[in-house]
Amino acid sequence: MSLKPTRLTLTQLTGLDESHLCEYQGRLIHHDVVNALAALQEAAAQAGFDLTLASAFRSFDRQLLIWNNKFNGLRPILDSNSQPLDPAGLSELEKIHAILRWSALPGASRHHWGTDLDVYAANCLPPGESLQLEPWEYQGDGHQARFNDWLTQHMGRFGFYRPYATDLGGVAIEPWHISYFPLSQSFRNLLTPSQLATVITDQPVAGKSHILVNLDTLYSKYINNICEV
Repeated sequence: MSLKPTRLTLTQLTGLDESHLCEYQGRLIHHDVVNALAALQEAAAQAGFDLTLASAFRSFDRQLLIWNNKFNGLRPILDSNSQPLDPAGLSELEKIHAILRWSALPGASRHHWGTDLDVYAANCLPPGESLQLEPWEYQGDGHQARFNDWLTQHMGRFGFYRPYATDLGGVAIEPWHISYFPLSQSFRNLLTPSQLATVITDQPVAGKSHILVNLDTLYSKYINNICEV
């Protein structure tokens, strides 16, 4: 599958501009993802799975709220096993690294592009349970395991893959996170550390001074360090 020559502006890349998006089933996604996603959902339905979007586009402001709440202790910071950490025992840089295991820097989330989606099979979710988006749900005897196996086998035919399929030492495994690679591959190359620094500098990002000083390392470990197609 050839890559499309679509480009995004810096504000689109960093979630500050939504002009590249359209509404799809109550979410915002990149307009060039619609047909592929619809085809994937149709194939899933034929296999007995109601493929549903848990998350699609996420704005800069939304990512900023998630980030600042975690950094400021208003939302839990989890370790690699999804267990809460005590933020009082962490330095500011240690908090940044811990948050980045599960949550992207504002401006650096792949969800800003509208190409990356968190998905699950709604008909596999047990009655009365809420989706947690934790690995155990998609593994072993988890309620999403059968759907997860189907997705692994078939999503590539429609242009999707998992950038966090395995733990490479940066972002933790996210089996629910799929990406439309004909677009996301090129978008990933457009966002550079210097561009990201420009955006972060102008925004009220908690821990900003430590982020900017260490941005090259953070970019290499958590943004560019992904599974390839």
